Amino acid sequence: MKERLDAINEVLFNLLKRLLPNVEANSLLSILITAVVATILAALIFIIIRGLTGFIEKKVLSLHFQKIRTLRFQNQEILTGSQIAWGISRLFRWFRYFAYLVIIYLYINTIFSFFPKTRGVSAKLFDYFIDAISFVLGAAWGYLPNLVTLIVIFAFGYYLIKLTRLFFKGVEEGRISLSGFYPEWASPTYAISRFLIIAFLIIVAFPYLPGKDSPAFQAVSIFFGVLISLGSTGAVSNVVAGIVLTYMRAFKIGDTVQIADTNGDIVEKTMFVTRIRTVKNVEITVPNAMVLNDHIINYSALAENEGLVLHSKVTIGYDVPWKEVHDLLKEAAKATEGLEKEPEPFVLQTALNDFYVEYEINAYTKLPRIMSRTYNELHRNIQDKFNEAGVEIASPSITMYRDGNQSNIPDDYLPKDHKPPQTGLWPLIQTPKKPEK
Repeated sequence: MKERLDAINEVLFNLLKRLLPNVEANSLLSILITAVVATILAALIFIIIRGLTGFIEKKVLSLHFQKIRTLRFQNQEILTGSQIAWGISRLFRWFRYFAYLVIIYLYINTIFSFFPKTRGVSAKLFDYFIDAISFVLGAAWGYLPNLVTLIVIFAFGYYLIKLTRLFFKGVEEGRISLSGFYPEWASPTYAISRFLIIAFLIIVAFPYLPGKDSPAFQAVSIFFGVLISLGSTGAVSNVVAGIVLTYMRAFKIGDTVQIADTNGDIVEKTMFVTRIRTVKNVEITVPNAMVLNDHIINYSALAENEGLVLHSKVTIGYDVPWKEVHDLLKEAAKATEGLEKEPEPFVLQTALNDFYVEYEINAYTKLPRIMSRTYNELHRNIQDKFNEAGVEIASPSITMYRDGNQSNIPDDYLPKDHKPPQTGLWPLIQTPKKPEK
C-alpha cells in the first residue's frame, strides 16, 4: 500500500516540479503547494460531478411528460411519469453523494500521505478502503458460480411454469382432451402444479443461497416455519377442502345451490372460501371446510338437460273430487311462466288426513336461478284456478259450519246471486226436551 501512496505523491510532485521548477521536491513548501493543488483538483471534481448530475436531474424532470410513460398494470396506474422521473433524479442525487464521500476519503488519505508523521494513518485508511472493496468484489466473484446456478434453476422453473400454463389452458379451452379429466379441473390443477414447481425450485436453490449456513439465516427460517405451522392450521384445512370440492365437482360458478341453510348462486370459488349470492342480493362467504362438512344441494346440476322438478302442496277437503283437483293444479302449472310444458306436470296425493287430502303438484323447469319467482307465480295461479272453479283451499285445516256463514272464496269469484249454504253440522251437545205432562 505504501508503494501506491508513493506513486500518487510522485505524480503530484512531478506536476508541481513542472509548474515550479525552482522548488525542491521534499521541502515543506513543495508539500504545502502540492496539498493546495490536490485541494483545487478535489474541488474541481466536486464541481464537475455536481454540475453533471444536476444537469441530468433537470433534464429528466423536464422531459418526463414526453419521454417517460406511466407504468400500468391492466387498468391500474402503478407509477406516474412524474413519479418515475422523480425517482431517477433522486438516484442520480444519491450517486452524487456517494461520489462526494469517495472523493473526500481519497482527498484526506492523499493529504495525510504528504506528511511523514501522518503517512502511517493514511496507509491504514487506504488499507481499510481497499480491503472493504476487495472483500466485496472477492465475495461477489466467489459467489458467481452459485449465482449462475440460481439463474439456471429459476430460468428452468420459469419456462416450466409457462409450459404448464399453456398445457392446462389448452385443456380448459378444449384444444387438449384427457380421458377422465374435466375442463373445469384445469385451472385449479395448474395452480397446484405451479405451487409444487415453485416449492421444488426453492428446495433445489436453497443450498446455493448466500448466507444459508449462518446462524441468523437458520434462526429466521425456524421462526417463520413455526409461525406458519401455528397460524395456518385453519387456512390449510380450507385449502385442502377447496381442493377436495374442486375434484368432487359438487358445484361450479353460476350454479344454484343450497349449503346448510343458505340458498343462492355460486359467484366465486377460491382455494379458501366459497361465495354465494342469495335471492335478496346478499353475498355470503362460507369457508371451504364448512362447505365440505355440510350437505350440498345443487339445483343446477341436472336442470339444463333433464330439468329440475319444482313442487308445491295444497290440502283440499274430501267433498271435492280428486280428478277436479288434479286438473286445476295442472292448469295452474301450465299457466306459470318458467315451467316446462313437456314433460307434462303431474300430481301426487301424498296423504289422506282426517279432514283433507294432501295434493302435490310437480312440474319441470330448466331455470333454477329464478326458482323463487317461479314458485311465486305458481302459487298465485293455484289460488286463481281454484277460486275460479269455486273450490276452497282448506289449508292447513278448517272446520266449516255451513249455517249461513260466508265462503272462503273471495267475493270477486262468486256469482252475484250467490247465497251461502244453509246446511251445517248438528251441534255436538243438544238441549234435552222437557217431558210432556
